Amino acid sequence: MNKIETIKIRRMEVSDIAPLANIEKQCFSRPWSAREFGHLVEKSDAYYLVAEVTDDKGVRKIAGTAGMRIVCGEGDIDNVAVLPEFRNQGIASALVEGLLAYGREKGICEFTLEVRVSNEPAIRVYEKAGFVSEGIRPGFYEDPKEDANIMWIRKRD
Repeated sequence: MNKIETIKIRRMEVSDIAPLANIEKQCFSRPWSAREFGHLVEKSDAYYLVAEVTDDKGVRKIAGTAGMRIVCGEGDIDNVAVLPEFRNQGIASALVEGLLAYGREKGICEFTLEVRVSNEPAIRVYEKAGFVSEGIRPGFYEDPKEDANIMWIRKRD
């Protein structure tokens, strides 16, 4: 891929499932399968986005994904992933902002997520979006075993 010309954030489609499964394999030690993504396309409580980049030669590629499920009136964000070669270009931030905007359109005021305590770049993205750490979930992650930082955006009174 050459220099990125455009980044388009859009809702996940069935045709995105195979590229998303590939992104998962490159980003996570316990990746979701194509089948797991396939189930999400049809769920009414799930909203998944993809970041589609176009380079200066007009080549398009899925560079990242992020998802949210609406659970008990809260937005539970998961699987924010950007291919390594596209990191540090604002894609993760754009995906997270897209999820927050959608959630707010649906009346969601509070959002949560878990992130590995060692994943400082992701924590910075989430803090920039307004998330605040509210605790640690010991041993949440495996391969390798690690604690999760539980982060929230809470409704302000």
